Amino acid sequence: MDKIKLIYVSNVFGRSKKTVQQTLAFFMTIENAGYDKIVEIIWAGEDGVWQTLPVLFHSSAGENQEYWYVQAHFKRTIKRPLPGNIEFAVRYRVAGQEFWDNDHGFNYTSQADSGVQLLTDAPVLNIEFAGGFQEGQKFIPVTVAVRQSLGQGQVYIHWSTDRWKHAQKTACHFKSMFWDKTTQSNARNPNQYDIAIWKGWIRAGQCFRLEYAVSFETEHQIIWDNNHGRNYVLSHDPLKILILNLHCYQEDNQDYKLSQIARAIDDMKADIVCLQEVAEPWNDGMGDWENNSAKIINERLPEPFHIYTDWSHLGFDKYREGVAILSRYPFIKQDARYVSDSHDAYSIHSRKVVMGQFNVPLIGLVNVYSAHLSWLEDGFEAQFNRLNDWAQHNHNARIKATLLCGDFNIVAGSSGYDLVVNSNAYEDQYLEATAHGVFEKVFRVNDPYWHDYMADDYRIDYIFMNKASELKVTSGRTVFTDKDYGFVSDHCGYYMTFEPK
Repeated sequence: MDKIKLIYVSNVFGRSKKTVQQTLAFFMTIENAGYDKIVEIIWAGEDGVWQTLPVLFHSSAGENQEYWYVQAHFKRTIKRPLPGNIEFAVRYRVAGQEFWDNDHGFNYTSQADSGVQLLTDAPVLNIEFAGGFQEGQKFIPVTVAVRQSLGQGQVYIHWSTDRWKHAQKTACHFKSMFWDKTTQSNARNPNQYDIAIWKGWIRAGQCFRLEYAVSFETEHQIIWDNNHGRNYVLSHDPLKILILNLHCYQEDNQDYKLSQIARAIDDMKADIVCLQEVAEPWNDGMGDWENNSAKIINERLPEPFHIYTDWSHLGFDKYREGVAILSRYPFIKQDARYVSDSHDAYSIHSRKVVMGQFNVPLIGLVNVYSAHLSWLEDGFEAQFNRLNDWAQHNHNARIKATLLCGDFNIVAGSSGYDLVVNSNAYEDQYLEATAHGVFEKVFRVNDPYWHDYMADDYRIDYIFMNKASELKVTSGRTVFTDKDYGFVSDHCGYYMTFEPK
């Protein structure tokens, strides 16, 4: 697999009464070989002056591959002529290495106002596609480049908004005056590079996810571009959830670490944050809201979230200790209750859970519980059973997902974890996102040796999702380590994303 490969270049003039503008666009794939990547187009116009044009990430292109894209506009002035014909190559720098796609040392060329030129041998290619939906977008444009030498045929878009439970087919249209109509360009369709442009529109309406492929159909054959078997996917942002035990004000450099947590929430664009060991000074049992750790984190966000928190017991002999939910979305419903036998504020075995219900755009109603349960020998089983009964009672046909989040004080693969597995109601979402094969053995086929596969998994923090839920986890990662925001607690955090099944 090439470390970097140019896919197509577009070179088009746009004309108006006031000026002429030249637009250059470059699209490519790169191998994701590290976090700090620099991708650049090295190019020169007819003046022979070599320039550098930074390229930006476009979207994922499958396993360890990414699409990158750049578009640049040049207006003609008295002092600045247009680039015209160009010569170019692409350079990719990562992890101290440098890679080129320069047409085997000869560089690529593109003639002025020529339209689209494919730089691969693909006979049919979906081009100019977006990496996601725009706000409120209901109609999706699809532009397809077809090699004219394939002969006469018809281009179609095959698409679905429900993961191919239902499929639709939409015809694209070929117009010889395509470039003149769109930009008042003189580019021909088809052009000198044997490329004909077809255009179509998908009437997707209000959907969370759109998946499509394109085909060129003749009397004798059908030629597909389905993004190398992955299809093209547009999706709204997933539901993003972060969980973290705050360690009850026991950290050195605590104030800095609260700021780091707020920074991470903002950077990762989390929608819902479930916190445990949320603390505020005891103050003779009256508490001190101004110094509540969840409140402080929330106030340090650029735009504070909605917040709901409650406490259960005296922590470390000087704090009201509890749990909290921070949410980008307003609370439709909120509740808090003890799930432990003890309700004694002076007993560490008194455990309270907070619950929030949210209407997530394009997903629907979601119930979220922020929990900090006791160790197995201190009452976990009874606490989990009460939490399960409460959550099951609140889950109905209107609820798209129920998520139990937080510190459960049971090691992955332990006898306490067994209780969750044997309940046959909830599944470990981080395990599904990061070790799907093990997840299948535990939650799908009940492999008798599944404990062995989890021998090195020491998590005690989880997101358990009700099996009746209509969401699926799409990614999971560990945060607050020496590889990102640093350690902010005696627990790591876990960040997961969800979208409709």
